[in-house]
Amino acid sequence: MTRAQMLVLWVTAYAVGLESPAVGQLPAWTSELASLDSKPASIAGTLVIPNGVAKAPLAIIIAGSGPTDRDGNGPMLRSNNLKQLAEALAERGVASLRYDKRGIAGSVGAATSEAELRFDMYADDAAGWVKKYRADPRFGAIVIIGHSEGSLLGMLATQRAPADGFVSVAGTGRRANRVLHDQLAAQLPPPLLAQADSVLDALVAGKTVDNSPPTLAALFRLSVQPYIISWFKYAGSVEIARLRVPTLIVQGTSDIQVAPAEADSLKLALPSALLLVIAGMNHVMKSTPAGRAEQMFAYSDPTVPLTAGLADSVAVFVKRVRK
Repeated sequence: MTRAQMLVLWVTAYAVGLESPAVGQLPAWTSELASLDSKPASIAGTLVIPNGVAKAPLAIIIAGSGPTDRDGNGPMLRSNNLKQLAEALAERGVASLRYDKRGIAGSVGAATSEAELRFDMYADDAAGWVKKYRADPRFGAIVIIGHSEGSLLGMLATQRAPADGFVSVAGTGRRANRVLHDQLAAQLPPPLLAQADSVLDALVAGKTVDNSPPTLAALFRLSVQPYIISWFKYAGSVEIARLRVPTLIVQGTSDIQVAPAEADSLKLALPSALLLVIAGMNHVMKSTPAGRAEQMFAYSDPTVPLTAGLADSVAVFVKRVRK
């Protein structure tokens, strides 16, 4: 079955009324601060709870790579996409928990140094939120939503907690070193790309590199290399195949960071998963042209709305998951 056929099936299912919210009757929501016990300091987050919804399903939203906070923002990224997703889900009767990653923003004290961070720490943090709210009487099923790198983290957390369902948004099937190579190949001249590939090969082999190209110091600084090595151990296509819960794979056609073929590989690894390909959606879940230069505005303008239909489809899926 092609991606287009899968999309038609999904849209058809939505159109026949799978718990679609009535226009003009969307519930208001309440936000509250949340924290997860951790050493050396707690992880900080925000709960968004739809008012008037008994036992609302709870989505645990995991941010993507880099110093990304609970709203989906960072030093070079101001899209507000995760905050927008949380509020849009609340309007559709789905509660959510989003959080600052260990070492970032409100969770800055939870990491003593960048060099001590490991990929599994982030996966365990996500699983910790699931465990925290599993017995909370306010919520029903718990579904993890992982964006970008958060997709792979969410696969691990879903296995470790476990959660009741999983949503991958712009996740990758291949190991991250191969995805990084493709991203760098689109931006670097061949000599510099060759140097970057040499560093990637060393990191895949579990070896740190103290002479990476100065031009790529932000990506390959020595303090972050142990984290990258721990990240490269995992592949989305391997981890998603281990899941035994309802799964939705979401991918945009305008994504310049993760190609639609990655979603295909995830679907191939877990045939029972639903695949939703959204025309015109980019990596930060906004509708844009496909070109790199033409869509940079969506990365820096938090007023640009989420792609139409994304929140609807995710909410429908989450509300059909059973505890």
